[in-house]
Amino acid sequence: MEYKNVYIVGIGGIGLSAFAQLLASQGTRVVGSDRGDSPTTELLRSKGVEVFIGHDARNMPQDLDVLIYSDAIPAHNPERAHAHDLGIPELSYFEALGKVANEKKVIAISGAHGKTTTTAMLIDVFEDAGLEPVGVVGSLRAKTKSNFRAGTGEYFIVEADEYLRHFLQFNPFGLVITNIDEDHLDYYHDLADIQSAFRTLAQKVPTHGFVVCNMQDEKVKPVIEGLTCSVIDYGKYLEPALSLKVLPFNMVNAAAALAVADALSINLETTRQSLEKFAGTWRRFEYKGTTQNGAVVYDDYGHHPTEVTATLKSVREHFPGKRIIVAFHPHLYSRTKILLEEFTSAFDAADVALIAPIFAAREAPDPTISSEILAERIRARGRDARAVTLGEVTDEIRKAGKDDIFITMGAGDIYKAGEEGLLPAA
Repeated sequence: MEYKNVYIVGIGGIGLSAFAQLLASQGTRVVGSDRGDSPTTELLRSKGVEVFIGHDARNMPQDLDVLIYSDAIPAHNPERAHAHDLGIPELSYFEALGKVANEKKVIAISGAHGKTTTTAMLIDVFEDAGLEPVGVVGSLRAKTKSNFRAGTGEYFIVEADEYLRHFLQFNPFGLVITNIDEDHLDYYHDLADIQSAFRTLAQKVPTHGFVVCNMQDEKVKPVIEGLTCSVIDYGKYLEPALSLKVLPFNMVNAAAALAVADALSINLETTRQSLEKFAGTWRRFEYKGTTQNGAVVYDDYGHHPTEVTATLKSVREHFPGKRIIVAFHPHLYSRTKILLEEFTSAFDAADVALIAPIFAAREAPDPTISSEILAERIRARGRDARAVTLGEVTDEIRKAGKDDIFITMGAGDIYKAGEEGLLPAA
């Protein structure tokens, strides 16, 4: 990337914080801002990146070449508005990331679910194989406590997000499609629209490249039909004997990683050893600790009903005889409303469902949907469910006992309520 002085608005975001590290590792001067401190802003400061809290045009250096912004930052943001007035070029995160990634052989990990874990697994595999990859992942790898890996090799492994068709900024040499599901329906019209985006991405893979996917998946079949590149079925790489440290549903993610390794002639035994050492990522069923009363607390980023269902089912199988309490933070009014029926049954494997107020993120409030409505629908299925505040989530964790597994879940900041619950009451 030709820019030497970069300002990043929303620098604490999980993607942009990785990108800031990438630019800094290349000698670019990086400064940025975010609305609050977080583990990622602390990580950036530890790497020598200057981070301002709060958005103010006075934060911005005089000699900027470009401003890069996250999706959550509107054009009227004071820093973006100032850049516009000065004629400073602006790039969205994925526009900028694509420019850098496409200078190498891109291995893009896409899909509705599992892409973060699969990306992190592959970074570990390539690293252990001595391939020195660059890696950008939408979480912090347990192995390094970072969402970025600097590398001098030919491969760039990146988590490729389908929202707003962001992943079309990449020109993948290798593409993984973990699965396809109906999500981001605030942007996409329907499943066919989502599939069209994935197909456009798959068609960008060159003839000498490859696509890894579940070829038996009816939602995936229209995407891969007639591709000129090699198409590899990761179902053939499922290995029940593989001993993973992470929850069993990640076997399919491990299978995808094995398929990529085989496509690139990486030793499969080395790959298996790497996968069996894989310790997960931040906010992907992450062990948080044990309360004073003996309850075990986990945190998970799952925010789509398919993810919630899969995680809770796996937890139920993993912890037989335990009472499972989940505190869920719905993400987006639109997602909660459109997928209300699916969310209603997603908590069937839990003994108790606590529904926190909807995390609005980029959306305006919608009074036609709420945590109370979701909790009521869950109760109508005969389940124990109620709407709670984030403060009440903390209180419930402190009340939980030694026979309880307590999970905070969602894409918002509910993990903070979980961490508070592990501390003694003030």
